[in-house]
Amino acid sequence: MPETTASTAEPPVHAPVDPRLLEILVCPVTKQKLHYDRVHNELVSRAAGLAYPIRDGIPIMLPDEARPLDEG
Repeated sequence: MPETTASTAEPPVHAPVDPRLLEILVCPVTKQKLHYDRVHNELVSRAAGLAYPIRDGIPIMLPDEARPLDEG
């Protein structure tokens, strides 16, 4: 059986998010539009400087669950 190395491992597959949901969601802090980051599987609010996680296809829109965006 061949060994699996980190270089051959596939990136994680994220549950899809309904595109209609992405169109209507806004940042709960600023009420501004969000950007969907497919790579990190997050909804990003540039205005608030927060990234909201998406778990099992469900956006977690709680400011306490969001991670701060790195500046620079």
